[in-house]
Amino acid sequence: MTPALRVHARLGQRALLVTTAAVPLTGWTVHAVALHRQLAASRRDPLTGLLRRDSYTARARRILARHGDAAVVVLVDVDHFKAVNDTFGHGAGDAVLAATGARLAAWAGPRSAAGRIGGDEFAAVLELAAGGRGRRFEQLLRTLRTPVVLDDGRTVDVAASVGAATPGAIGTRDLSLLQRAADAALYAGKHSGRVTLAGSEHAAVPSVNGRRAGRPGTATWGRAA
Repeated sequence: MTPALRVHARLGQRALLVTTAAVPLTGWTVHAVALHRQLAASRRDPLTGLLRRDSYTARARRILARHGDAAVVVLVDVDHFKAVNDTFGHGAGDAVLAATGARLAAWAGPRSAAGRIGGDEFAAVLELAAGGRGRRFEQLLRTLRTPVVLDDGRTVDVAASVGAATPGAIGTRDLSLLQRAADAALYAGKHSGRVTLAGSEHAAVPSVNGRRAGRPGTATWGRAA
């Protein structure tokens, strides 16, 4: 074999070895990417793109631990959701849920924990200093009231009830207790068109979704619907 042929033979063998070695590596890379996507998808609600309950809870607890009294827990419940389904159909209901989730996530920002915790119930935990809460809550109310335009051009008027709780007002950074207080505040101000901030009376409500009537002196933001 001539020297030139020997060189080409050695190069050909090396190329074959590299190509052969690359096949399983490429296959594993594709598999790893697929697994990563599946894992990411499993953490998020397929309809709204928000975090599922477990992923939301883990992230929310980290935010509360990091920011303490500067954090706020916000619960959102879509008003008259059954009527939307009955009037416009379940596809329209899905569109309203998707829009509500997207609006809450955009309002809360990328450093928040925003999740879908029930059928038409959403939650967000974020850093929100006391001085800016009134203005930010007004922004949230405006965006949640924006009508949803369906694919067929029909428009659905929407609204949501909102309750919020802070570690400073409730005296704890425990996510479950803060959500319970925020939930009680939400139902105290149900259909009021306002954000109701939980106080000590809401923290005393014994169960989530207690739907208790509001009490005098409850702090709210926004105008009545």
